[in-house]
Amino acid sequence: MKRIICLMISLGMFSLGLAAATSSSKLSPDLRNLPPTQKVNVIIQFNIPSSGATSAVTAQGAALNKAFKHLNGAAFTLPAGILNFVAQLPFVKYISLDRPIRGHLQFAEPAINANIALSYGYDGTGIGVAVVDSGVYASHPDLQSAGSPSHSRVVYSESFVANDSSTADAYGHGTHVAGILGGNGASSSGPNALYTFKGIAPNVNIVSFRVLDATGSGTDSALIAAIDEAINLKSTYNIRVLNLSAGRAVQESYTVDPLCQAVEAAWNAGITVVVAAGNDGRDNSMSTAGYSTITAPGNDPFVITVGAMKDMGTIDRSDDLIGSYSSKGPTLLDQIAKPDLVAPGNEIVSALAPNSTLVNTYPANLVPMSSYLTSGGSGNSPYYFSLSGTSMATPMVSGSVALMLQKDPTLTPDTIKARLMKTAAKNFPGSSTVVDPTTGAIYTDYYDLFTVGAGYLDAWAALSDTSDVVPAGQNANSPSVVYSASTNTVSLVSGTNIVWGSNIVWGSNIVWGSNVVSGTNIVWGSNIVWGSSALQGFNIVWGSNIVWGSNVDFFAQSVEVAGEK
Repeated sequence: MKRIICLMISLGMFSLGLAAATSSSKLSPDLRNLPPTQKVNVIIQFNIPSSGATSAVTAQGAALNKAFKHLNGAAFTLPAGILNFVAQLPFVKYISLDRPIRGHLQFAEPAINANIALSYGYDGTGIGVAVVDSGVYASHPDLQSAGSPSHSRVVYSESFVANDSSTADAYGHGTHVAGILGGNGASSSGPNALYTFKGIAPNVNIVSFRVLDATGSGTDSALIAAIDEAINLKSTYNIRVLNLSAGRAVQESYTVDPLCQAVEAAWNAGITVVVAAGNDGRDNSMSTAGYSTITAPGNDPFVITVGAMKDMGTIDRSDDLIGSYSSKGPTLLDQIAKPDLVAPGNEIVSALAPNSTLVNTYPANLVPMSSYLTSGGSGNSPYYFSLSGTSMATPMVSGSVALMLQKDPTLTPDTIKARLMKTAAKNFPGSSTVVDPTTGAIYTDYYDLFTVGAGYLDAWAALSDTSDVVPAGQNANSPSVVYSASTNTVSLVSGTNIVWGSNIVWGSNIVWGSNVVSGTNIVWGSNIVWGSSALQGFNIVWGSNIVWGSNVDFFAQSVEVAGEK
């Protein structure tokens, strides 16, 4: 009898241990080992329709904050003590903290050949772009319709900031992004203008979703709710592009990260999602010299992830260099090859939101009127402001996507991504160095696959390309990479539905040139992109400091405003 009782106890303990292990695997790392009485805001994803699952979770003592429409889940507040119990519910797929997000702060149009597109009449007319950011100052002169200065091209605005229904841009980030994307340069035009600060698609319609407050802060749930609404309003405003110049550190695989699942829902709904890579390229907290610092949801293989170049204040892009702050791949945990491409993002002049936090905090970034007018103005401009970062590079790509869709509205997000990467310019130096003028620190960048992606955005080349680069049944998901200890090489992993797998679908055009992937090994064939004799970055990422080991410490996100010289 004792043996039977002991066996039952052992089986019971085993079952409890198994349940605990199962629940633990469903909890994001930042939710484990919290004090039981602590109230936490979480996002719970479900395996069944949300309607039934939501009521079941609230029955356990959780308060519903937001039910999502296109992500199968909802945002709740609950005591940490019931997390493990809720995670054991069979219909719960994954629970993550409702994390904070921030905007990625930091003569670009000719550098990407957008001026050529404009000369042929491509200006984004009829295309709606969702700007998920800090709001947009809809009354800015540069965001009005051509020929109708009192008619704003900000056709819809909505706030998802908690307890704040205002759609005004109190932070100043979203207006700057919108100006890069679609400013028409009205405030810097005329006979006295030396320079006209015109956006990439100067007649595009802007749909503003405010998710960042006056300090530039937001939450996962606000961003997901905004993406939900973009999908809902797709047909109403012809939303074909979603610009996301914000993010946060990677905490789990993109396969369960709710931010990544939300942008995938938008992508699958036919909306091309363009995301900033992040500004952590100088972060060495993991001893990787800035490698593996791509932020979420830019780590998702579906979306177009954008790094930042410095245009060096010239029209010719031959002297352009990478911004040392631009985050590098491969992505943490999943090892996805990112960014997908790079675009100008340093010291970009664009639209100013009056009395916003950024304008008041960084007066040195105000643009003198004398810098773009021959006469008729003194002091600082009330219309323009300078910022740097991958946030500024992202709308360069979003605007280019709008031009492509204006020309051919039938394009799918995958075809757009593939054409942008295929036509990106691939002429880079081997390396470049910058000295921080404040600290004296020296930063060296190598122009490999994980720094510049497929290359430098060329809007006109992408617009002119008509090749069928994505056959039916395939996608343009960014590939993952794998390190082989036996051969000391890094290779792209070929998936059956990935256009850069073993089946060459690009014809004679190679997405990554030999100087981008480093060395003489081309992506095709053996798919080896880095060998032991490749650029120095190889030893940083795949040497003694392997960034996806069991002791990975999540990096702290840095924010740059003044940019590089």
